[in-house]
Amino acid sequence: MSDLTTSYPLLTLVPPVLALTLVILTRKVLISLGAGVVAAALLIHDLNPLSTVQAVWNAFASIFWADGEVNTWSVYILVFLLLLGVIAAFILMSGGTTAFALWAMRRIQKRPGSMFLPAILGIVIFIDDYFNALAVGQISRPVTDQHRVSRAKLAYIIDSTSAPVSVLSPVSSWGAYIMGILAPIVAASTLSISSVQAFLGAAVANYYAIAAAVLVWLVIIFRIDMGAMRKEERRAITEGQLFDPSDDVPGQLSDDLPVHDPGARRALIVPFVLLVVGVFAGIVWTGQRAAESWNIIDILAETDASAALVVGGLLGLISAVYYYLRNTRKNPQFVRSTFARGWVEGVKSMLPAIAILIPAWMLGDLIGQLGTGDYLGQLVEASNISAGWLAPVVFVIAAAMSFATGTSWGSFGLLLPIAGGIINSMDQPDLLLPVLGAVLAGAVAGDHASPISDTTILSATGSSCNVITHVVTQLPYVASAAVCATLGYVALALTSSVVIGLVVVAAGLAAFVVIMKATTMPIESAQTV
Repeated sequence: MSDLTTSYPLLTLVPPVLALTLVILTRKVLISLGAGVVAAALLIHDLNPLSTVQAVWNAFASIFWADGEVNTWSVYILVFLLLLGVIAAFILMSGGTTAFALWAMRRIQKRPGSMFLPAILGIVIFIDDYFNALAVGQISRPVTDQHRVSRAKLAYIIDSTSAPVSVLSPVSSWGAYIMGILAPIVAASTLSISSVQAFLGAAVANYYAIAAAVLVWLVIIFRIDMGAMRKEERRAITEGQLFDPSDDVPGQLSDDLPVHDPGARRALIVPFVLLVVGVFAGIVWTGQRAAESWNIIDILAETDASAALVVGGLLGLISAVYYYLRNTRKNPQFVRSTFARGWVEGVKSMLPAIAILIPAWMLGDLIGQLGTGDYLGQLVEASNISAGWLAPVVFVIAAAMSFATGTSWGSFGLLLPIAGGIINSMDQPDLLLPVLGAVLAGAVAGDHASPISDTTILSATGSSCNVITHVVTQLPYVASAAVCATLGYVALALTSSVVIGLVVVAAGLAAFVVIMKATTMPIESAQTV
């Protein structure tokens, strides 16, 4: 911390609050993130302008170069985004997107069915939230577009089945990371369980992730559209306009690209199958080499998920280019310049997402240096509350921290040891896993709602939805799931029973459905009244 923030630690909250407020008020993401970046750098260096400029540059440069070498984690993610844009462009031009959409339309004949596709894929592709957010959107979008599902609704479905599902699975990049943090906490307790058992016990008490994942299905089944989402869905259904034309939409390809007709489904299916296979192979390859073990948990703990994304992306790109060349070689509409345009337009489609992701990473880095997370963690440690009420308190604190910093993983790393240490010092082993589950739940909830979260940005990118539109339309659903989770933790505090807490969460979700069905009419039905 700087001298200024040491004297006034509350100031550490200014940069994230400033960025989030400006995002909501202005809908200008880059300006808002830029303001947060500058504010954080100023506070770190006690308002010294020259040091501030240097800090901003260092935060930018560290995305590409850190500790004397290329920062492969962030660079590979950016490369994967560009690869995915080019893959989508060649699949579109080869006719694969159109052919897959027509095939799916004959089999998925109702609008709710088209939304079940991304919901199911979001659960099946649980290995990594980044991959989930981008791949599910690319596969599902042709189908949901045909059924006039708004991009905002698609983004919500994807975002709610990426991180919330990944955090509940021990066999995922999230699970491996969390188990690595839990191991020493459990070892310091009187519980005689493994890190896997600890993870599963905490997952059962992760009320928010459970509520968010279940709520997606309830929203689809009962056609619940509320708040800003209702406006987006009404436009899509009545006008066929899937997003506001004035919005800046990441991942959206140019309408000027030629499309080969007739196309073939395999021009879409094969590239994405190879993409998935490549990512899984990359995860196993990098993890096994680092861990020198074939144990799946060890592999996931040591894997380089960003490198795995590039492996899958290259395989997908090679196959997409192959089908493009094969399908269009006799079509006079496709010449050498068209092939070049595919690369250019594919890259251009992902530039808006990259332009948001880079300053979001910069803000996260500077907020970390500023000590925002440390300050919120100290509030937990300083709270003189009973062990039973620690679960709802850490849920709220973790949600606030994750929302402000845009990272759930950072909140995991800071709050799990703090909360675990408090419970272990109180000698309350029965409450250890529920409290750790509350930390995980709060971190995911805050990340889910945050406009500066990378998973939020990538979910919007995968769906070709404006980032702020995605945040605003998703927020009522996040809030509903969070309220249900909070009620569950209050019940847990009163009864010390994880099961009763789960029952309360389920009752809260049921009450939400009943209230929404009684007070709102499905948009499709409203059009006929």
